[in-house]
Amino acid sequence: MSAVYDKVADILAEKFGVPTDDISPEATFEDMDLDSLDLVEFALAAEEELGVRISDEEAEDLKTLNDTVSLLESKGAKA
Repeated sequence: MSAVYDKVADILAEKFGVPTDDISPEATFEDMDLDSLDLVEFALAAEEELGVRISDEEAEDLKTLNDTVSLLESKGAKA
């Protein structure tokens, strides 16, 4: 996996308590038991940690961890 993926996985595990066994590229946020408020907080944490901005519209389209990592990498996120 990429450095961005690893950083996102760390955020999910450390800040949101998602078990590492539940974190995979195909995992949806629903699979990881994150609700809409968690997703907002996750987007803010990812922005802060990776130095990119995620618009509300972009955040609404994110369904899986892979979607999120792809978006962040396309925006030049640095882990």
